[in-house]
Parts: sequence; structure tokens; C-alpha cells
Amino acid sequence: MSESLEAQIKSHLSRLDHLIRRGQQVRDALAKDSSNPAAIVATRAWQEECGVAINQLSGGSKAHWLARSFSEAFLMRSATGNATEGAAPEEIVQRLLDVLTQGVAALSRKDGGPVMIASTDVPPRRFEFVHNAELRQVVEQAFTDSQQAMEQGEFDLAMRTSCGILESLITDALEHKGSTELAASGAPAGKIADWSFEERISVAEKVSLIRGGCARLPAVARAYRDNNANSQTIAVTERDARIAGQVLNLIMRDLNPGR
Repeated sequence: MSESLEAQIKSHLSRLDHLIRRGQQVRDALAKDSSNPAAIVATRAWQEECGVAINQLSGGSKAHWLARSFSEAFLMRSATGNATEGAAPEEIVQRLLDVLTQGVAALSRKDGGPVMIASTDVPPRRFEFVHNAELRQVVEQAFTDSQQAMEQGEFDLAMRTSCGILESLITDALEHKGSTELAASGAPAGKIADWSFEERISVAEKVSLIRGGCARLPAVARAYRDNNANSQTIAVTERDARIAGQVLNLIMRDLNPGR
């Protein structure tokens, strides 16, 4: 096994372990009160992160056994074994925990198991929709860095990296759209590079490149360029960093509907 592959496996094992621990907390909260709004929000956020992790481990293939197990966790089975309506939230969480545990078991094998990312040093092609070819590799590495920072509790770095990727993706899409169409939408004068982060988001929404996912960004994320600059430091919480990462994934789906 190459050092690069071994490092990838360790990173994924760390991430799965973190998700399992959070999932156990989510499950316990639902067991106490499944109608608690805070528990429901936490559950949805956790499930979304699980989906991202499983997608990476399965190489983006919905036919992969791990991806199928993830999808089936949300289904309720009838007596005949056929899929019916959705299962109860607490049961879904436990099923997803079982899927994550399967992923850990597969990655823990000497050969990395049947998890697709363990069979190749080529990372999943998350950013094939980026028009600027030189930017693809940069944001791919940054995406990995943001996840590692999150796992290591470096929330400020994780948030700023996620926001930097988000701004780069939106800028790439705006540049590809063309100045004529942007101007017709009431875009600010001057080069896109001179626009603020907020302006780029606003214009991208007006020309329907993205939807309203960025509305969830906390204030500290919107001002990420200025944080730690000019002696202006705002504490970044785990929640801030997680929301920034979730928004990034939403915008990636907007810009690449087929993913």
C-alpha cells in the first residue's frame, strides 16, 4: 500500500469515527424527544455529512455497495421485503451508524477493503464542472484541506477554506456566464475580481447560477476575507464552520446538477 493511499485511509477512518460519535449523540437526543426541533436540525445536518462521506468513499457511484446501503437506510421494509414509506428518524440514524461501521470495517482491512477510494490514488472528480482547468486541482486540494481542518477542530481554518472554495466556484461560473449577461442582470461595474463576496453571490443568484443556499451563511463566513485582518478577529464556532461546509456542498450541487 502506498503512503498516499495509507494517508487517505487514515483520513477517512478519522472522519468516519467522528461521524459515528456524532451520530450516537444524535440518536440519543432523538430517543429522548424525537419532536425536538434542535434534535431534528442536528439529525438532518449529520445525515447530509454522512451522505458526503459515503459519496466520496464510493467514488461517486450510486451503484456501489456502500452508496446503496446508505440509500436503503432511509427505507422501511414491508413484511414481503419491499420498500415502503420512510422509516422512523431514530431507526434511520441507527441504520446509518451501521453503514458507517461497515465503512470502517472495510477501510480497516489490510488491502483497504472494497471501498473504491482505497483502490486508487485518484481522488473523486468532484469539480469536473469547473470551467477553469487550472482551478480544479486547486479547489480539490482545498476541499480536502477544509475537511481535515474540520476533523482536527481548526474551525476558523475550515470555515475560511470552505468560503474560499465557494467564492472561487461562484467566480468561475460568473466568468463563464459572460459580461454581457451579467450586466443585463444589473451586475456592478468593473471586473468580477473587484466585486465583494456578497456581490458575487447576489449576481450569481440573479442569473440563476445558484439558488438561495448562501442565505444560510453566518455573518462571520460572509466576512471571512476580513477576519483576522486589521486586528479584527471574530471567533469561529464549530457550527459556523459546519454551516459553511454544508452551504459549499449545496452550491456545488447548484453548479453541477448532475452530481
